[in-house]
Amino acid sequence: MSNPRKPTALRIIEGNRGHRPIPKNEPKPRRGVPKPPAHLDSYALAEWDRITPELDAIGMLTTIDGTTLAAYCQCVSRWMQAEESIQRMKARDKLTSALMIKTSNGNAIQNPLVGVANRAMLMAIRFASEFGMSPAARARLSAMPDDPNPNDRKESYF
Repeated sequence: MSNPRKPTALRIIEGNRGHRPIPKNEPKPRRGVPKPPAHLDSYALAEWDRITPELDAIGMLTTIDGTTLAAYCQCVSRWMQAEESIQRMKARDKLTSALMIKTSNGNAIQNPLVGVANRAMLMAIRFASEFGMSPAARARLSAMPDDPNPNDRKESYF
């Protein structure tokens, strides 16, 4: 299975290594910071507020990216909440550091919060790569020069 197609803006930033033609009719959504959805909790909203200025500054954020960005922020929130819960449990469990728990039958199993934390972390990393926010994604990017005329949106795509 081949890799998914990259958006034109990302191909321009990375450089067109394959020398494939860049589509001229690709939709070009308006750059800007979308409003955070009301359902985001405090952890997710803090991540939203932390990352949106950075993404906007490098031109990787448009007004229609709100849902994907909200999903990323919610994954970060779940990961942080699960890790905090594990840390609280760790204080009471010196033997396994809250990585294992006992079932009602007395069997030792992995703490379900560990699975929640791991899955949320993996999903956050996947969403982060969509916006070029992982080390591997950044390694594929080349820096774009500062725009001398930031009001000329058309030139930011060529």
